[in-house]
Amino acid sequence: MALTDHDTVDGLAEAVAAGERLGVEVIPGVEISAQCPGGTIHILGLFVDYHNGLLDQRLAVLKQARIERNPLIIKKLNDLGVNITMARVEEISGGGQVGRPHIARALMEAGYVRSIQQAFDTYLRMGGKAYVSKFRFPPDQALAMIREAQGIPVLAHPFTLNLGAFALKNRIVELKGLGLAGLEVFYSEHSSEQEALYFKLARELDLLVTGGSDFHGQNKPEISLGSMPCQSKLTYNLVEALKAWRRQTYPG
Repeated sequence: MALTDHDTVDGLAEAVAAGERLGVEVIPGVEISAQCPGGTIHILGLFVDYHNGLLDQRLAVLKQARIERNPLIIKKLNDLGVNITMARVEEISGGGQVGRPHIARALMEAGYVRSIQQAFDTYLRMGGKAYVSKFRFPPDQALAMIREAQGIPVLAHPFTLNLGAFALKNRIVELKGLGLAGLEVFYSEHSSEQEALYFKLARELDLLVTGGSDFHGQNKPEISLGSMPCQSKLTYNLVEALKAWRRQTYPG
């Protein structure tokens, strides 16, 4: 099981320790949001050295960007007549990193929306009524951050780039030239057509194949931890390929 939280490695030590107690192999990771005009690009870093001080410094920049954005979103919501507070959003986060999913839960709790998805569609997604952009590293820097921490850079859920098949392939070729090593083929929201396309691209471009449920706790109640419809395709061979790539790329 891999833990790849957004823009932070704060939970990895706890997750790895829990895995050791329970006999579950935990892959330490991170998910970095990078600049992507017209879409969203998330780059996973698998098997990162989460003790790497430079990685933590870079991620601190992204954490600060979230901290600065959240009150601006709340202000926009308040200006729209939506009565929720930053204090309540922080309570919902449980003391961890605060993000839009926690704001979405506050909106749902207060009765302004019926679901997390509706909160994003109406208010929080790009183009939504209360959307506020935040700083993101360019893809080359995000990939370099992961490489510097001896991680395996993987493009997560490629459909969020909002590109057709031809343009997507060209973009992935470009990202591979910048250090990308893998493609998330198996994913809880991929259609069978998307899965087939991404698998084909991974094979054509000699990229590692990965999969992820994208479990987000109460924010995505329809997704169970580490479980997805194509579970049978997530064989341990995929993990062994990741480990082999890492040994070859970062010898010693």
